[in-house]
Amino acid sequence: MDRSQKEQAVAELNAVFAGETGVVVVTRNLGLTVAESSDLRTKMREAGAAYKVAKNRLAKRAAEGTPYAGISDLLSGPTALASSDDPVAAAKVVVEFAKGNDKLEIVGGSMGETVLDVAGVKSLASMPSLDELRGKIVGLLNAPATKLAQVAQAPAGQLARVFGAYAAKEDA
Repeated sequence: MDRSQKEQAVAELNAVFAGETGVVVVTRNLGLTVAESSDLRTKMREAGAAYKVAKNRLAKRAAEGTPYAGISDLLSGPTALASSDDPVAAAKVVVEFAKGNDKLEIVGGSMGETVLDVAGVKSLASMPSLDELRGKIVGLLNAPATKLAQVAQAPAGQLARVFGAYAAKEDA
């Protein structure tokens, strides 16, 4: 990389660290093939996350002065950064992928200024995502309305059954 490419890489990473990123997960690549890496990137994109291999020195420089400065200690060896706006999405995809592939090792991560160890990333991945939580809230809000509609329809249904029974009795 020449100097301008390094400056551009640092600026891109700094934008990730200083932006609306909810979580950054640091992983170590222990020999992923191109196909496995492409598969991981595809899964990340589907979840609304990003996966980027970055030089450790450049990533450390980009993290300086941001809430994610604590991950500098985790950046050693062949590392890559997974990030997402949703605090759960990136962690969930990385943990799921690491279960099926021993060539990807989770080193740690960070949620803003809170540095996470491997256990912290795994517990974060076990939490429901933002979309799942929104679905549960909508379900909870719809449940009383559904029950109210059922209660309101019950007397009319009973009345219709009584009229139906009288009509059947008259026909007989």
